[in-house]
Amino acid sequence: MKWKIFTGVGVVLVVFVVIATVKALQIGKMIGFAKTFAPPPETISSAVAQQESWQDSLTAVGSIDPQNGVTLAPEVAGMVTQIAVADGTVVAKGDLLMQLDTSTEEAQLRAAEAQTELSRLNFERAKSLRADNTVSQSELDQADATFKQDAANADVIRATIEKKTIRAPFAGRLGIWQVNVGASVDARRSLISLQSLTPVYADFSLPQQDLSQVETGLVVQVTCDAYPGKKFTGTLTAINPDLDATTRSVPLRATFENADQLLRPGMFVRAEVVLPQTQPVLAVPATAILSAPFGDSVYVINPQVANGVTNLVVQQKFVRTGRMHGDFVSVENGLQPGDRVVTAGLFKLHNGASVQENNTDTPQPSNSPNPPNS
Repeated sequence: MKWKIFTGVGVVLVVFVVIATVKALQIGKMIGFAKTFAPPPETISSAVAQQESWQDSLTAVGSIDPQNGVTLAPEVAGMVTQIAVADGTVVAKGDLLMQLDTSTEEAQLRAAEAQTELSRLNFERAKSLRADNTVSQSELDQADATFKQDAANADVIRATIEKKTIRAPFAGRLGIWQVNVGASVDARRSLISLQSLTPVYADFSLPQQDLSQVETGLVVQVTCDAYPGKKFTGTLTAINPDLDATTRSVPLRATFENADQLLRPGMFVRAEVVLPQTQPVLAVPATAILSAPFGDSVYVINPQVANGVTNLVVQQKFVRTGRMHGDFVSVENGLQPGDRVVTAGLFKLHNGASVQENNTDTPQPSNSPNPPNS
């Protein structure tokens, strides 16, 4: 009986040793494979850091203002009897826009004109009689004063009628009417917006340290989110003589012809004052910059020879960036001219990763980008 127990235990031990040996061999092979395994290279796009000459510029944010712009309102109260033009109409200076009820004033004017005519006749008669010394000088003066007073009363009524006749004070485009025919409006009640869209102004401010670099006549370019990729070119036409006491900045104004009327009053814009001088910069596509809380960086592509085979690996370098110019950004520190940097596929890389280049399907960056949908 004991012999059978020892035999069974021995068989179990042999089986355990065989299984352990097999597993150890398998694990050893897996470790050896892991040590020699190299992940396939990541496919990326690349570009070369190039030395370029960029024009200096000063950037700011601002807004579009019309050359002439106003919200029309009546000087006197009344009831709307006519709206002569529709919403959004382009009007000329002096065009009739809206008419308030003037029936009472017109009746008063007829009475005043009749009284004025009578006063005129009395004055003419008094002059004739005075020439014959039939009436005194005081009677002639009284007739003259009565005539002038009646004429002035008629003029007051005419002025009231004119105030109830709303006309365009300048040429421009109307907005949306805030009243309807039959409505009673108070004095100073907003009626409609009228804006002159050609030309328009871009108003912005620059820090006082930039004041010595700007002068009227410089080219100013603005962009806005309403038209991605589109630049509007104008001219710096005014520099405020005094600075803002709170921000120590100087207000400036640029004029834009705006022939296509794309720029509208109230638009938020980014303005760039183009200075006449240029400076050398090291430029890379903006997509090559990897931004992080601890700083901006790029991946530089370097060849690496191993076992007689040349592979491409990336090295992460921290850089200090400057200003933007189209699709490019200037690098002030951290790169050398001729360095090849990764421009697409950055987020799947790490320091020392193996890569392969494929630039066939990558859009080419431009200093003057013009997207198809702009």
